[in-house]
Amino acid sequence: MLKLKEKANHVNTMEKLINEAMKIVGKYELSIPDFSAGSVGAALLTAKGNIYTGINFDIACGIGFCAEHSAIAQMLKHRETHIEMIVATDGISIRPPCGRCRELMFQIDQKNLDTKICISGEKYMTLDELLPCRWKPSLK
Repeated sequence: MLKLKEKANHVNTMEKLINEAMKIVGKYELSIPDFSAGSVGAALLTAKGNIYTGINFDIACGIGFCAEHSAIAQMLKHRETHIEMIVATDGISIRPPCGRCRELMFQIDQKNLDTKICISGEKYMTLDELLPCRWKPSLK
């Protein structure tokens, strides 16, 4: 159970990450009609205390990707893999990560099972709680 002071710190961190994600949410028109980017923004805090952000891409043929993937790519570019907390928002509500995003977080660093994933402005769950049946490499 979190102590009251620790809980307050987590709420403050969530608010900061939500604000960072909200800043980048917006419709970024692409040249092909009905394709866009930026309807979802994500922000993550690394174990080293850095914040990275990203936006989603809504395009055809399954080649689009989630805002969490974009933020994680920024983090990896800076040679970090350990996520302390992550949030995604569509500008109206908090959006928990899809299964693909959950697997990505786990597969880039198993310590991310302790990542706090915002599911509302005041509540989070760990990646371990949200990913109980995660992918495992086959054993030979």
